[in-house]
Amino acid sequence: MSLMDQLFPFHATTEGITVRVQPHYAADHSQPAAGAWMWRYHVRIENHGDQPVRLLDRHWIIRDAVGRREEVEGPGVVGEQPLIPPGGAHDYVSACPLGTPSGTMEGSYGMERADGTRFRARIPLFALVSPDSRRAAN
Repeated sequence: MSLMDQLFPFHATTEGITVRVQPHYAADHSQPAAGAWMWRYHVRIENHGDQPVRLLDRHWIIRDAVGRREEVEGPGVVGEQPLIPPGGAHDYVSACPLGTPSGTMEGSYGMERADGTRFRARIPLFALVSPDSRRAAN
């Protein structure tokens, strides 16, 4: 297992673009007694292709522990539409609140190559797991 796979346990590659994710439970922003759990997630988007690519938009599918599904779509990521050169990467950190102690996220990024071709890069399914959900499972 590579160091990147250890740091980012969830990853998927689409047309030369690797999306890696490392989720982290944000205890400092969670209030389990009030039914509110928060996660931060670090995303790294690597361009292993031979052309620059621009991240145009995002589409997230978020599920909580009781099966509620929410879809989130919008331009760019954290207010940016980064251009990623061949061999380059773009990192960002964002957050996700849930009303249950666990859930999942997955989705895709709309990407555009320098030659104008567009495709969707898959964001791998990753688990959002709080200490509360681990205790409930035992």
